[in-house]
Amino acid sequence: MSAPLKLEIPPNLRIRWLIPPVLAVTIFVNLLIRNSLPLMLPQIAQDFGWSDRQLGSNGELLLGVFFISYSLANMALSPIAERFGAKRSLVVAIIAFCGLTMLCTPFGTSLTALIILRLLLGLTQGIHIPILSVFISRWFPLQERSRANGLWSLGLMIAVSAAPLILVPIANGIGWQLAFTVIGVISLLLALPLLWKLVYDQPHQHPWIDPREIDYIQSVNQANRIESVPPTTNQRLNRTQLFIHDRRFWLATLGGSLNNFCTFGILNWLPVYLNRAKGIDFERLGWPLALVYAVGIIGLIVMAIVGDRLQKRSLLAALGFCVAGPMIYLATTSQTIGWVVFFFASAVFCQSAYLAQEYALIQRLLPATQIGTGTGIYNGLAVLFGGVGGSFIPGTIVASTGNFDLGMLSIVGGAGLAALIMFVLFRLTRY
Repeated sequence: MSAPLKLEIPPNLRIRWLIPPVLAVTIFVNLLIRNSLPLMLPQIAQDFGWSDRQLGSNGELLLGVFFISYSLANMALSPIAERFGAKRSLVVAIIAFCGLTMLCTPFGTSLTALIILRLLLGLTQGIHIPILSVFISRWFPLQERSRANGLWSLGLMIAVSAAPLILVPIANGIGWQLAFTVIGVISLLLALPLLWKLVYDQPHQHPWIDPREIDYIQSVNQANRIESVPPTTNQRLNRTQLFIHDRRFWLATLGGSLNNFCTFGILNWLPVYLNRAKGIDFERLGWPLALVYAVGIIGLIVMAIVGDRLQKRSLLAALGFCVAGPMIYLATTSQTIGWVVFFFASAVFCQSAYLAQEYALIQRLLPATQIGTGTGIYNGLAVLFGGVGGSFIPGTIVASTGNFDLGMLSIVGGAGLAALIMFVLFRLTRY
């Protein structure tokens, strides 16, 4: 596969760079809502009177059912959303998942009700990332996509790092049930006006864009599409078959599944782990969690820039996993809170190497007309196996043994396997 075509564009033609920050706001509210339950889980467990083993078994249900419906929505609803229109679909999704979050206040009085609400939340959030991938593929040439994807991914990392500082004080002040309504209303008011005003499905629809920037985006993308098709490709295959039969796509999906296993294993279980295994009170969880996740923001920025410069995204991701696993192991063996936070933060920094390259790599492997469908298949399968696994496997270990350290150590094995897969992918793509 040859390198992406490089063309110069005048510095004043930068309207496309307005799109990722707005998309970042939408993914910020998405993750803020998604992570509200994991962050409030220690308080929910206390109110419901759960033991450590009950917390493991009930927690894995609450966390895992979301990823089941979320992954199915990625695969089943993304093609429909792409045809319905990227902007319209995202508007509907935001209204729906903010509304469901508010319903946790009147209906979140039992485990069964919370499980049903989490299932519905997964359905409404499932198309979000595939639709963001559609926007980036339409607005940015290949050689800019690590930075463009990295910009909207910053919303994800900022939400993860800011959520403890936002949600823990709110839950402490007004209770975890009412906190769901507050965060749902704030999220709706924050994301919807920006999306409605500033984001358009195609560059030519934007009222502020210069025609030269449209020409630049279209010409570079067309040139890269021509160069990216291997000369041995069977021309009778349709565009969907081109990526369905591409083993590199399935290797990337396996790598994404392992990455999600590590990501959601840390994200979902770290609040409970610090509370139960390391003895940090719920009201003091905000800053340790925020510090760990904030380092991921720095890592995402650094790795996105390095990825665009080196154009060796799979290799960079593999090296990140190689370091992240040992850092998690060291965190579980330390009894000093400062070192625990340092090691988890180091792991998150290194793992961000994959997050910064993830969608640029997938967009490289997909035909231009199948970005939403292909990303939906990739994201759906990666979340189905990785997100559900990251919820159920550590939870099952804790439920069986009552040992939170053993649950966290399962993530170390996932990081090692992810590194191996990404090294193989680099050998096949050199990208």
